[in-house]
Amino acid sequence: MNASDIFSSLVHERHSVRGYLSTPVPDALLHEVLALARMAPSGANLQPGAFIAVQGEVRRELSNALVTSWRAGAQEKEDYDYFPNPMPMILRRRQVAAAQALYGALGVARDDRAGRDAQFERNFCFFDAPVALVVTMAHGFGSGGYMDLGMSLYGLMLAAQSKGLSTCAIGAVASYPSLIRQHLGLEASSHIVCGMALGYADPAAPVNTTRTTRCDLDDYFKVIG
Repeated sequence: MNASDIFSSLVHERHSVRGYLSTPVPDALLHEVLALARMAPSGANLQPGAFIAVQGEVRRELSNALVTSWRAGAQEKEDYDYFPNPMPMILRRRQVAAAQALYGALGVARDDRAGRDAQFERNFCFFDAPVALVVTMAHGFGSGGYMDLGMSLYGLMLAAQSKGLSTCAIGAVASYPSLIRQHLGLEASSHIVCGMALGYADPAAPVNTTRTTRCDLDDYFKVIG
């Protein structure tokens, strides 16, 4: 298989994995994946963003606090806006389709509020993956910093995929930035961008059969002139 085919295979095989084996990820392998992720392009080579591995009792306490806050309906001001407000209908349809794919794979009905809530709570436990990462970025980078960090995150996902690992970005944790900063002892200037689950996919987990579609080329590409 040539380099082009290898890359195409990685891109098509990568998907968000929400069911993991308990098999530990060796530190050396995690460090290698993170180093490869940092090879992503970066304007002026500023390389914004940091990756924090949360382990042991700190992880358990953080996850418990996140679940408790979410169940209580507690809300915090997020460090950045992810979704447009209001959400255009064309984007809302994509959001709904993604949710249908996830809960459909799990056999959770649309009116099963308890089932949906139970699955959503797993975001705050990093889907029980052996590696739980919290991704941060220093205050003041602006939109360009988020763009560069996004490229690094995708590099992390592809690097992990190339090593037989799987990942899932977790935007839900960004809803509780102050709580996370408190538990991890971070400065107020450290913005919480997202979480990341990383590990070996459980091939028997029904949730891992979830697949989402991508837009047709004509929806996002045009030629002028």
